[in-house]
Amino acid sequence: MKIVIPGGTGHVGAVAERAFTAAGHSVVVLSRNPSRPNQVRWDGRTLGAWAAELDGCDVVLNLAGRSVSCRYTPENLRDMMDSRVLSTRVVGEAIARAERPPRVWLQASTATIYAHTFGPPNDEHGLIGGTEPGVPEYWAYSVEIAKNWEREQAQADTPHTRKVALRSAMVMSPDRGGIFDYLSWLTRLGLGGPVAGGRQYVSWIHDHDFTAALTHLITHEEHEGPINLAAPNPLPQRDFARTLRHAWHMPIGLPATRTMATLGAYALRSDTELLLKSRRVIAARLPDAGFHFAHTDWNDAARDLVRRVRAGRGR
Repeated sequence: MKIVIPGGTGHVGAVAERAFTAAGHSVVVLSRNPSRPNQVRWDGRTLGAWAAELDGCDVVLNLAGRSVSCRYTPENLRDMMDSRVLSTRVVGEAIARAERPPRVWLQASTATIYAHTFGPPNDEHGLIGGTEPGVPEYWAYSVEIAKNWEREQAQADTPHTRKVALRSAMVMSPDRGGIFDYLSWLTRLGLGGPVAGGRQYVSWIHDHDFTAALTHLITHEEHEGPINLAAPNPLPQRDFARTLRHAWHMPIGLPATRTMATLGAYALRSDTELLLKSRRVIAARLPDAGFHFAHTDWNDAARDLVRRVRAGRGR
């Protein structure tokens, strides 16, 4: 198959490209700053010569969007919204104009679309966030970003292309620069303790399950609309952190109060929503369609990821 990945130069794009290439597929990455032979320039906003790559390809996996690992200033929040909505819109326009449109369009979304909760987990029929009492108002903007992101894909006039919105939890891989790398760095410094009490749930997915799920969604034509990509067992952050400490054989993990988390996020040019929002999300549609997660337990997944880091990243 030929697979085109707009915005594929980030962490998740590298994970997907590696898996698809290893499986023998041809992968083209659309990038604002191409640096390799299989990368093609685009700006993520306007149609251009890059659109020819989508004409006749089999799969589009759109991962474009400004990183959420930043301070949530008004300017950055607008940039997060625009980069997602406009890139999705122009991908839809390119597919609509193609003489031989792709069979399937996998569109990045996020598990952040669901409500902050300590109660039952949210599957694809779960409660959409934005109106929860007692949470920062700007968290609702993150939900609006996700809703607008998905709406742009849903409204695209692409009748010959199946559309799937990927409501993904955090993708854990051993690659440098990914979320697991960042959390491991904190853990090995002795800072991997509970944050603000650690009750908030962490939803995650192992990188091998993530790429296996992508393949499943490509090959199973019954899948359309929103699909959760999350391991079956999300867990409270304090347990998540403890398990990661054990995997790294780190005996201590200093706790952080909410104020300390705010200061730390500011120093790291990030935001506390990534640490404090309780994302208790599970997949229902994938297992119902016969997909089996290889890594259902965070203890098993964390040990595998640590082993791969030690053996040589990405293996």
